Amino acid sequence: MNALFPFPRMSVDAATFADTLDGLDVGLYLVDAHARLVHANTAGQAILDARDILLEIRGHLVASDPAINQTLQHFFTVAGQGNAILGTSGVPMLGRDGQRHVAHALPLTSGTRRSAGVAYSAVAALFVRKTALTIPPRSELIAKAFKLTPTELRVLLAIVELGSVPEVAAALGVAGTTVKTHVRHLFEKTGAARQADFVKLVAGYATLLREPAEYRQSAGATR
Repeated sequence: MNALFPFPRMSVDAATFADTLDGLDVGLYLVDAHARLVHANTAGQAILDARDILLEIRGHLVASDPAINQTLQHFFTVAGQGNAILGTSGVPMLGRDGQRHVAHALPLTSGTRRSAGVAYSAVAALFVRKTALTIPPRSELIAKAFKLTPTELRVLLAIVELGSVPEVAAALGVAGTTVKTHVRHLFEKTGAARQADFVKLVAGYATLLREPAEYRQSAGATR
């Protein structure tokens, strides 16, 4: 059958969960011990297409920064031996436009998978995300949780994005006193003690999932 219909060489797990991985709003790369790219989800492929912090060169995952690239390549090599730890500390990555990202890598060859004695092409998973706070696409969850009015929700999200009351007032086209009134109501409803707490609140409702329309036509690449 494979001779007649050359299906992509990928594990059953990768085939089964590819759509799920493409639903993540975090770049995900599965690589082998030689940094060969086995799979990239939709968000990961978008990062590669930008050709900024990460590149795909002759089928291999390469970081633009030489020092970071050396760190990642070493991790992938050691991960192939089932003995790598990079997930807790992470690696900061800076794009040409000043946009900051952070990369975390986890080995896939430890524990029961390694003891089973089965060869897996992918030995590590690399996760890459922007460090900027992403406003959750389903922010109505916040409104529902704290019984916020539509205007209060707009003010909350504007405070998180812009910071100061004058900037929010200018952006929303209302008086500063009006914004202060809504902020006071937000303090009462959310239990926040200061505006900085709004950032923590919104971050707590952030989602790793992309909007369905963004990944319905998957751009994730499977090698």
